[in-house]
Amino acid sequence: MRFLIDRCAGSTIAEWLRQEGHDVLEARSLGPDPGDERLLLIALEQSRVVVTIDSDFGTIIFRDGASHSGLVRLPDVPANQRIDKMRVVFERHAADLAAGAIVTVRGDRIRVSF
Repeated sequence: MRFLIDRCAGSTIAEWLRQEGHDVLEARSLGPDPGDERLLLIALEQSRVVVTIDSDFGTIIFRDGASHSGLVRLPDVPANQRIDKMRVVFERHAADLAAGAIVTVRGDRIRVSF
């Protein structure tokens, strides 16, 4: 799977995804922060799922109707738990992510939207 990791999600999760065999682009490698709308467009153009802790991406998608290739939101997940939560997302919702779902993890709950 192809991912774009937002700066706030951290490089640890990016490295883990690479180790798992995924194609990972980190937003920090793109230079100065281009903003959430631009990151969402880059992800769409490259068929990447955005991974973030930022709620702004959901707002841009749901309120503004922006197109996307999928989104994983980890808004309340501490850095030391993100990899474990992503494992659960893959185990239960890999097909949903591949289909462009928006997956939001809050505590032990996972919500999937299209």
